[in-house]
Amino acid sequence: MASNTPYVLKWGIISTGWIAQQFVKDLLEDPATRNVTDVAHKIVAVGSRSVESAQKFVSEYAPKEKDIKTYGTYTDVFADPDVNAVYIGTPHTLHYENALEALNAGKHVLCEKATTSNAAELKALLALAKEKKLFFMEALWTRFHPLTLELKRIAEEGTLGNPVVMHADLSADFFIDTLPHTHRMLDPKLGGGALLDLGPYPLFWAMLSLYEHPANKGARPTSVTGSIVKTPLTGVDASTSFTVNFTSHLRAQAVLSCSMTVPAAPFGATIRYERGVIVVKPPIFRPPAFTVQYFDKPGGDVVREETRTFKYVGGGWHFEADEVARCLRDGRLESESWGHEKSIIVMEIFDEVRRQGKYVLPEGVEKIDRIQ
Repeated sequence: MASNTPYVLKWGIISTGWIAQQFVKDLLEDPATRNVTDVAHKIVAVGSRSVESAQKFVSEYAPKEKDIKTYGTYTDVFADPDVNAVYIGTPHTLHYENALEALNAGKHVLCEKATTSNAAELKALLALAKEKKLFFMEALWTRFHPLTLELKRIAEEGTLGNPVVMHADLSADFFIDTLPHTHRMLDPKLGGGALLDLGPYPLFWAMLSLYEHPANKGARPTSVTGSIVKTPLTGVDASTSFTVNFTSHLRAQAVLSCSMTVPAAPFGATIRYERGVIVVKPPIFRPPAFTVQYFDKPGGDVVREETRTFKYVGGGWHFEADEVARCLRDGRLESESWGHEKSIIVMEIFDEVRRQGKYVLPEGVEKIDRIQ
């Protein structure tokens, strides 16, 4: 007989920056507000660079939670026996070291994107996780949104035919001339620039619409072409565009872009199929709606148009947390929806774009290999 008691995942939070703030606020939302009854979440510990910083974080973002432990080091969080899984929200170039320490301490890991500085670092982490029988997932939160699940269902049920071309952009004007050169968007030691910060989102929509499409049969991209415009301020990428082809079984191409010097393009993510189009309304990291246009024949006229709009309580980060909880409850070491292979492909694409654009991180930033 199935239990009516939800599985409760006990979290440790690594870092107290903006993204960790959003994740924690969502963990504290009542799961019932999103019709979830099988899993729940408890924040056990928060780690920061000082105890005072961790305490301030808890008082501001979890004021009603009286039993959260606050630590002045991440190591203390990893050592806490009450922590089942850790959420890592530090800058990209610290992810490898943080996740390595977490895995060696026996903790399951949800790691923000870009997952690591390069694919070699990620592969090392995944090998360690497998060896220690621990869960590891890239925090690609958009993959678990209800909108994404419905879009995928419609895209793959057959009426639209195969995908042919998709465009996606995520950009934002960070007013980089006003930022200190140590800011995460400008500092190459932190993996600064548009690609590793904004690039995961346009690439995610390519992975969902092209790589995951049944007609692709799980085939990896057949080519990647990238172009980078660097800022003279620090040499990181200010604007990057890249195309990713899937031609083993499809004849499909993704045209992707990201910039930290202009607002996002109004087309969001636009996926063109043989017999229709799906337009994902921006912002593409948390789209509020998508529109499907159906053609009367390939290349024909639009004969039907439907828009789906989605609303929910919270910011949308709780859906990925629910996925982690369900995987751990069921004994799975990776997500079936966003598994290790997809994260590796993403990092390999970023490596290739950086290589072609000659964006080389400073010596010592990449702990395994160096893209140059």
